[in-house]
Amino acid sequence: MISIRQRKGVKTTEVPEDYAAQEANVKLENKLPSGGTSRRLWKLLSLMVGGTIALCIGLLTSVYLATLHENDLWFSNIKEVEREISFRTECGLYYSYYKQMLQAPTLMQGFHGLIYDNKTESMRTINLLQRMNIYQEVFLSILYRVLPIQKYLEPVYFYIYTLFGLQAIYVTALYITSWLLSGTWLSGLLAAFWYVTNRIDTTRVEFTIPLRENWALPFFAIQIAAITYFLRPNLRPLSERLTLLAIFVSTFLFSLTWQFNQFMMLMQALVLFTLDSLDMLPAAKATWLYGIQMTGLLLVCILQFFNSMILGSLLISFNLSVLIARKLQKNLKTGSFLNRLGKLLLHLFAVLCLTLFLNNIIKKILNLKSDEHIFKFLKAKFGFGATRDFDANLYLCEEAFGLLPFNTFGRLSDTLLFYAYIFVLSITVMAALAVAFHNLSDSANQQSMGQMGKCTIILKPETAYNLIHTILFGFLALSTMRMKYLWTSHMCVFASFGLCSPEIWELLLKLIHLYNPKRICIMRYSVPILILLYLGYKFWPGMMDELSELREFYDPDTVELMNWINSNTPRKAVFAGSMQLLAGVKLCTGRTLTNHPHYEDNSLRERTKAVYQIYAKRSPEDVHALLRSFGADYVILEDSICYERRHQRGCRLRDLLDIANGHMMDGPGENDPDLKLAGHPRFCEEIKRNLPPYTAYFTRVFQNKTFHVYKLSRNK
Repeated sequence: MISIRQRKGVKTTEVPEDYAAQEANVKLENKLPSGGTSRRLWKLLSLMVGGTIALCIGLLTSVYLATLHENDLWFSNIKEVEREISFRTECGLYYSYYKQMLQAPTLMQGFHGLIYDNKTESMRTINLLQRMNIYQEVFLSILYRVLPIQKYLEPVYFYIYTLFGLQAIYVTALYITSWLLSGTWLSGLLAAFWYVTNRIDTTRVEFTIPLRENWALPFFAIQIAAITYFLRPNLRPLSERLTLLAIFVSTFLFSLTWQFNQFMMLMQALVLFTLDSLDMLPAAKATWLYGIQMTGLLLVCILQFFNSMILGSLLISFNLSVLIARKLQKNLKTGSFLNRLGKLLLHLFAVLCLTLFLNNIIKKILNLKSDEHIFKFLKAKFGFGATRDFDANLYLCEEAFGLLPFNTFGRLSDTLLFYAYIFVLSITVMAALAVAFHNLSDSANQQSMGQMGKCTIILKPETAYNLIHTILFGFLALSTMRMKYLWTSHMCVFASFGLCSPEIWELLLKLIHLYNPKRICIMRYSVPILILLYLGYKFWPGMMDELSELREFYDPDTVELMNWINSNTPRKAVFAGSMQLLAGVKLCTGRTLTNHPHYEDNSLRERTKAVYQIYAKRSPEDVHALLRSFGADYVILEDSICYERRHQRGCRLRDLLDIANGHMMDGPGENDPDLKLAGHPRFCEEIKRNLPPYTAYFTRVFQNKTFHVYKLSRNK
């Protein structure tokens, strides 16, 4: 439908006996004069230089991505309807609420229209602020109306520039996290360079601007940076309180802007649980973080008018279970190795059972079914559930929800990121296993994380946190491609930290019997610099070519459809069709929809399946009755769906509908033995023949190469 054409015209260190060698290493690395004042001035200078570079690299990344977006679509030159169409699928739906708020006569009327919305789902009034994460659109629309910028900046540019501005914050947060872990801003610079040179795998903001993850991930990166700093030992009380505030605010904003927040933070809670159980994290700090997660999520729940999906989330149940189990098992971290290992397994089992029990109780009390499609998808994906469920198969057949493609590692290897990541990961995992074994073995004489006694290896809590974080999110990315952006961006941080970390190089050189303080200093600075030179040499010409390549948005069929709807249908007309297309219909025309791409409501999923019978083998009477039950006046059929070739047999939308309806699929290939021949031909094909059984219910009113619009008769 849409095309692009060429434009015309883990901290490891040595035991106290090696203290003298470490001191020599520090002196050699820093090359600082002996005076304390000179040291402070040098640190201040380094902080200023590193901070300036962080801000500059963030802004340059933002400008780079915005320029790619402009060059790809010629956004400044195309018509408004084309700009809106470029916000594809759910992106268009979210942007429509920003537009709706701006078009409202007053802010109060705009709020009322969102809280009592009857255009997003026909014959139903819904609270959009409860159902969707669109507070960011509300906030931006208020800002645009209040600030004196209307004469200088169009609404759409205010919107997209805000998103590209958030990318600057995102890259800066990644830079700071790497800097905090390694102790040098050179690490942050390398992380930022890797983020940009791996742009295909680290972000998709330039072509999916309004997507919720593009709002949320910058705040998630800020939260990780703040947690990394918070886990440092011996923080001053004021610094600790300010850091906790930063963690809370970023957690709240992350939760407010993305509907999948609870699943991401559940992974984060699992990281905290693992480290706390292995005594690699101060228990008090883990408790603070558990509490912040729940408080932030519950505050979002209140703002979303007590959204039941949040109350019934696994995160709330898990965090409560961890805190309860900890109180019940006070002597968890005492005893011999086998004794403590048994207690740990019992603790894990107790937390798991308590989590499932609390979650089931909450869901039964709330009668919650909003997130059942996600669990259906997960069960089907890993072979634990029926594969004929329409909702589960709809996800399973999308490439974004499949396994991470193998060619991803080829691209990451081209920039040396993957090799560096595996190198750092291997060393930190070995250090983590050593520390975990020591903690479980020496529980009778446990000391603080900063004083490990006879242990030859220690792991900083902030390093341990980022290690488990990257491992868990790596598994998530490998299983679901859409989630790779959480992993790949953190991969840049973790790999660059390791290459610039004196502790990593110290451990490696001692393992191969080449330890020397001077060598550590050389390695931690020379390797990152050489990689930066390599990245600049290999990828700078390609980036310049990208910036010079000019194309334009081109989708005349969709433009023609939207113009026809605006000119030839009543403002209150109700349209049925695919979720993706209807999002554009709402944005460009303001017409009422039967269904839409925000798939987080059980009744909406049932409605969507019913509307999609237009692509199934159903009689015209059945299809007409289903569409009229939702108040539809018009239905839009798309040839790209009816004759779909993008997916293989068994994953085309018409195949999913046939399987769900118990019908045999079209074309050569096997069918399950219990599937039967349908009693009717495929509706989307047969209606084009204008036979009497179809013309009695449907009248074609618009047609082009891609779309066919039919008006429904009001007679039964």
